[in-house]
Amino acid sequence: MVPKLRVARPTDQLAAVVRFYRDGLGLQELGSFAGHEGFDGVMLGHLQAPYHLEFTSQPGHFVGRAPTADHLLVFYLPDRLEWQLAVDRLQAQGYPSVPAANPYWDKLGLTFEDPDGYRVVLQQAAWNY
Repeated sequence: MVPKLRVARPTDQLAAVVRFYRDGLGLQELGSFAGHEGFDGVMLGHLQAPYHLEFTSQPGHFVGRAPTADHLLVFYLPDRLEWQLAVDRLQAQGYPSVPAANPYWDKLGLTFEDPDGYRVVLQQAAWNY
């Protein structure tokens, strides 16, 4: 059995963060909840992927921004056309690429920053491990 991974992260800007990952990055909204023991949240991902992202907000609780510019989610997109379409979608939604904190990521990819300051790298390469 291969486990599924859920990356859960709080945010002060749930709607803006969902727009970035859904409309910009192209993830599907897999589910959501409101008022669940004081939390609202949205799960995003791909139905067949072994991972998904969960973003939550709690009224009256301040989360703040990413602690550093090197907190990354890296998506490996080996197909050049698929990679370019992903880059174009983010840019069309108004998210410009930013220089990576680690210059390694600029060699084969582009980095984008979500509304909370966390970063996503679209790496135009295969994951070989």
